[in-house]
Amino acid sequence: MKADIVTIEGKSAKKVDLPRQFSEEVRTDLITRAVLAIQNNKRQPYGAKPTAGMRASAEVSRRRRDYRGSYGIGISRVPRKVMSKSGTRMNWVGAFAPGTVKGRKAHPPKGSKIWDQKINKKERRKAIRSAIAATVLREYVQKRNHRISSIYPIIVEGKSESLEKTRDVAAMFGKLGLGDELKRSSVKTVRAGVGKTRGRKYKKRIGPLVVVSGECSLLRSARNIPGVDAVIVQNLNAELLAPGCAPGRLTVWTENAIEKMGKESLFMGK
Repeated sequence: MKADIVTIEGKSAKKVDLPRQFSEEVRTDLITRAVLAIQNNKRQPYGAKPTAGMRASAEVSRRRRDYRGSYGIGISRVPRKVMSKSGTRMNWVGAFAPGTVKGRKAHPPKGSKIWDQKINKKERRKAIRSAIAATVLREYVQKRNHRISSIYPIIVEGKSESLEKTRDVAAMFGKLGLGDELKRSSVKTVRAGVGKTRGRKYKKRIGPLVVVSGECSLLRSARNIPGVDAVIVQNLNAELLAPGCAPGRLTVWTENAIEKMGKESLFMGK
């Protein structure tokens, strides 16, 4: 597969052969499996305190010959907490059991639950190759509602990795025909529901992904644009390439990243 390399001014410079990773079959089932594994491994365990709702004394005897107890009174066997006593009689309220005031939950979330998911190395690598192949297929990118121009796939010359200013990166995106995409990804909305009070007030849109060959100025300057992510090519994963398990994220590759992927046979295995 061949693709055009464009300059930072948006002009075609030359053609290049894409590495074999871009010719992989798009396997949405493997991509979904890999993305869910990443998300589950990042998840923080949570749960109720093991003794929650069980810290009250709810011992009322139901034995026949006990001096004080609930035997023979014709009441259910719900655990009860004694509030006051008068002779052999007691005032009590239900406690401890599920369904009682301040009682325990029947099946609370448990902090001991293991959320991690395992995935085979070959499956994970194949999922990444599938997601990489989907980034250069126009139908998959448009299905994710990205705004793309006639220049696609987008591979920018190696000089782009030296851009230090965020405004220069935004100007480059504009010349590449991604101005409408930046407007789309800059929109953020207020989340409906109680999530607003839990540190996630705004819902943000997913924008372009910039893939570079190594530590460079572009890696830092591109991240300041709303919705844009930047990553080193060997650190790619299925979630970055296919957020929400949907393949076809709009991706801007640098020429050096493409060369490195082909030379080192990244994600191909041994």
